[in-house]
Amino acid sequence: MFKSIIIAFSTYSKIPVPRVEWNKKSMKYSLCFFPLVGAVTGVIGYLLLYAMEFLKFRNILKAALLAVLPVVINGGIHMDGFLDTVDAKSSYKPMEEKLKILKDPNTGAFAVIYGIVYMIAVFGLFSEIEKSEYIFIAVSYIYSRILSGISVVTFKKARKDGMAAASANSADKNVKWIMILELILCICGFIYLNPVMGSICALIGLLCFLYYRNMAYRLFGGITGDIAGYFLQVCELCILAAVVILKGLIL
Repeated sequence: MFKSIIIAFSTYSKIPVPRVEWNKKSMKYSLCFFPLVGAVTGVIGYLLLYAMEFLKFRNILKAALLAVLPVVINGGIHMDGFLDTVDAKSSYKPMEEKLKILKDPNTGAFAVIYGIVYMIAVFGLFSEIEKSEYIFIAVSYIYSRILSGISVVTFKKARKDGMAAASANSADKNVKWIMILELILCICGFIYLNPVMGSICALIGLLCFLYYRNMAYRLFGGITGDIAGYFLQVCELCILAAVVILKGLIL
């Protein structure tokens, strides 16, 4: 189990961890600990918020630091998937060409454009977030990773190789059920925080999940690691937007 935790953090974050041997045995439960990276991100975000309030930072700097925090912690692995996916989607080329664009190491114009739009949107939304509301964002980091992990072990893969296929092939057959249990617990956590806002956040995540599956199957013939990263970024953005839009009405 310890090795699986280490592999999860070394794969999905830039947090320094000890080196362990990567094999099917040590990797078979690593996806179960993927949401733990989100939990650490949320805790660090809270500590950062407290520090910024103590130092009397203003909203612009607080929003900027909160916006870049997840990217710094995960090393941009999910943002890379988001950029590759929007580049492929925006090409309007046949499915095979889209899959080639996903693997292309060069950055396309649409990736740059949508990357800038995404970060500006996150920055603006975080400028409206207070400490009492950040808890929903922290939980969303866990929630998005649970859903992403479930998709890796259950959705059809667009390619037989790549990160998503490798993770699915290495996963134990019980991983799906463990992650579904994590999903139920996370939804309960959302609802415990606030029945109305929590339910809306959970529902938005599930709607993003359904959109992700439909889009991936229709445009790419299945999912890849890049498309899973795209989903994670979209899911977190949508939940962040919902909290900002509804906070005055519900919280």
